[in-house]
Amino acid sequence: MAFSRDPLDELVVPDGTEVKEVAVETAGDVLVGSRATIEFGVRGRNVLAGESVEVDGEIEAEGDCRLDMWCDVAENVLVGEDAYIGERVHIGGELKVAGDLDIGDDVDIEEGFEANGWIVIRNPMPTIVLLFVYLKHLLLIGEEDTAQRLISELVEEEDDDEPDADPLVIPRNATLGDDAWRVSTPATIGSNCRLHGNVRAERLEVGRECNVFGSLRARNDVSVGEGTRIHGDLTTRDGDVVLEDDARVLGDVSCENLRLAPGAEVDGTIRATGEITMETTERERE
Repeated sequence: MAFSRDPLDELVVPDGTEVKEVAVETAGDVLVGSRATIEFGVRGRNVLAGESVEVDGEIEAEGDCRLDMWCDVAENVLVGEDAYIGERVHIGGELKVAGDLDIGDDVDIEEGFEANGWIVIRNPMPTIVLLFVYLKHLLLIGEEDTAQRLISELVEEEDDDEPDADPLVIPRNATLGDDAWRVSTPATIGSNCRLHGNVRAERLEVGRECNVFGSLRARNDVSVGEGTRIHGDLTTRDGDVVLEDDARVLGDVSCENLRLAPGAEVDGTIRATGEITMETTERERE
């Protein structure tokens, strides 16, 4: 995965991500930008959150967990390896760490903490902030290869026998919840995902065989992959919409231009200020 800009400038939902009853669950890492709000829990491999991130549920990290200063977690934080907790972090439940714990000043853990390894109480550096400031500097000076190696090390799978899983990336100031996923950046949703809530973004790309239980709204273009179901409306202010083979929108579609691949369906009303193109299969053309 190559980066030519700040990786927190886009919402990226990797293949197979699911929103279950109380948490968003993904096989890879979770990277959360500063001042983002997640209105449910988070389950992933390594979980890294920037300053002032709010999580209204529980965090479960198979590997490491890094919470920078002023983060607020409503429930437990469960960590399979090491944890790095910045100053003035609030945890509404327990903090359980299988490895080492590095914890800053004025951390409030309402139900106590335990760690099986070393416990160091001090003021750890806000690591994720430093990481992405350094990454942005590398990109600005043209060191894209060095930036790529840095990201590869960050999301590298510890077990070389298993394939790498792309990270779930949540941009700064984003809000993710059962009601809506709101970002001011582009958004990419991978294949075989199951999401609850209306998705709001600058531009939207949805992969194959997804179920989105909500509507899609973007300022620019929207594309929906093969076999995906959108259980709501699809609206773009200034962009075009593409529905690939067997994609289905159960609500209305509003856009500039609309392209419907073979088998694509819109159950509601279509409002297009430009052209509507309905593609056919080879058999239909004959």
